[in-house]
Amino acid sequence: MNTSLRLDRCLLAAALVVLPLCAAIPVASAQQHRPEGRPHMAMSREEPMRAPWGYPRMDRPRELGNPRPAFREAYRHNFRADHAFHIGPYHPPVGYAYRRWQYGQILPRPFWVGDYILNDFWLFGLDMPPMGYEWVRYGPDALLINIGNGEIVQAVYGRFF
Repeated sequence: MNTSLRLDRCLLAAALVVLPLCAAIPVASAQQHRPEGRPHMAMSREEPMRAPWGYPRMDRPRELGNPRPAFREAYRHNFRADHAFHIGPYHPPVGYAYRRWQYGQILPRPFWVGDYILNDFWLFGLDMPPMGYEWVRYGPDALLINIGNGEIVQAVYGRFF
């Protein structure tokens, strides 16, 4: 075997070991810093996505007809999706542009009506919404909102593409 082929194989083997390690290193994000002029609120960070509560992923929850009451603090998370789903194009309401929302903020009413509501949330590995809450699609993100006032109680960033 010639020397250049042997060297290429060694470099390829080293890359296969080093690249996965590099992917695991967290990268600092400008979105983790507190923007100026915001009311005093503990800054929430993005967390890795976990499995949905109460049912195996991709199965319709049995208790869908009897939603459980909301325990708001248990839901307050901003997750980074473990993988994304393609469910078709997203068309925001006229006059709105994408921005990244997080829990505790209020989503404008045009985003939590009609086609934006994710009635089949279990297909996307999302928690069963508690009584009075709904999952909505907002661009590439899934947001769990209080349907009484639009408050976001959980965000899953990058759930859709």
